[in-house]
Amino acid sequence: RNEGMLVAAGNSLLIALVASLASTVLGTMAGVAMYRYRLRLLPVLVLTPIAIPEILMGVALLIFFVLLNFTLGLVSVALAHIAFCIGFVAIVVRSRLAGMDESLTEAARDCGATPLEAFRYVTLPLIMPGVIAGALMAFTLSIDDFVITFFTAGAGTVTLPLQIYSMIKIAVTPEVNAVSTLLMLLTLALIIIASRL
Repeated sequence: RNEGMLVAAGNSLLIALVASLASTVLGTMAGVAMYRYRLRLLPVLVLTPIAIPEILMGVALLIFFVLLNFTLGLVSVALAHIAFCIGFVAIVVRSRLAGMDESLTEAARDCGATPLEAFRYVTLPLIMPGVIAGALMAFTLSIDDFVITFFTAGAGTVTLPLQIYSMIKIAVTPEVNAVSTLLMLLTLALIIIASRL
């Protein structure tokens, strides 16, 4: 019945869905490119958001959006989460590709499949558990993220972690405990599903 909490939860779910979908597509492409082609710059670009501290990433994205004169809000938070999650998806997809038998793709090519058909009908089904696991990981990271969201959200934009933070500054109410428990259970469930895949 808490309207503010429901709006914040809706915003968090929307951002997490958009971020996980976009970062899954981009991360899968990056993971395949890192596995197939030995490019020096691509791994640096993809894996840097994972390696640097979140606070540094948040400040850098804030400066980037300010330089572009981009209005901070749900879109800026979603873009920031996409940039942050791509690396995690790429790592999972790349590790799944490393365990795949390349002769299957070569056999598809020998049978007349184009590179796109070989990817669509052979490679993608074989790496799909990794893609789904990466998507679940991206969703989990996005829905729980506080630091990057704090720096890239506008004045009127509220997500669940920001709402919880603003509420515990006053006091830890039963609402905060209940919502934190639900968020923790959702996160644990998604992590368990991702690890099973």
